Amino acid sequence: MTQTKTFDHVHCSQCEKRGDSVFCCMHGENLDEVSDSKTCSIYRKGQVLFNEGGHPFGIYCVNKGKIKVSIIGDEGKEQIVRLAKDGDVLGYRSMIASERYNATATALEDSQVCFIPRDIFLGALKKDSNLSNEVMKLLSAQLKEAEIKLTHLAQKPVRERLAETLLFLKETYGFEQGTDVLSVQLSREEIANLVGTATETAIRLLSELNKERIIELVGKKIRITNMKGLIKTANLSDY
Repeated sequence: MTQTKTFDHVHCSQCEKRGDSVFCCMHGENLDEVSDSKTCSIYRKGQVLFNEGGHPFGIYCVNKGKIKVSIIGDEGKEQIVRLAKDGDVLGYRSMIASERYNATATALEDSQVCFIPRDIFLGALKKDSNLSNEVMKLLSAQLKEAEIKLTHLAQKPVRERLAETLLFLKETYGFEQGTDVLSVQLSREEIANLVGTATETAIRLLSELNKERIIELVGKKIRITNMKGLIKTANLSDY
């Protein structure tokens, strides 16, 4: 088993990613209490933060890195339901609902993640209305995303969903500095999971987009060479 290592961290008020997290509006003693109680660890690529069916003892805040959240279906196939980036929080829904985790969180690359104990976070929610509002907005946004994804799975062709997934990866993680290469490396199976199709279908459609010079495949890396073409393929008029 991979041993989780800690990393030196700053006070939450000095965190570069605070503005992108639910803690953006917290100040004073409440923020001090959260900061003093957290433990910050390094999760290596492939290492699990929490497992489906496990009990939530707190929340995880991504300081730096990329995390996938996935569920194992009835036939044992993984389905990725969410991708997390710097500033995102994980595990809060199950903790607030006093339920076991309904998914597994796994590091896609070496990541720095802070853990805040359950009692501290729930206490902060009760004392700080700004934090409560941010959590409610986050829950609402994720519900909206789930509804949109469900609609697209039911109505959009697989090719359009694949193109939309590539645009989603670009919006979530951006490009490698100074390039048009997506700043995340996923296996073809993981891309298929995001799209909601078979791995063989995802591989074939990626190859088609590559031949059409909309993207360029370089190993696991994907370069977007024709952004307008990709948006057109995704059939997104408001992108």
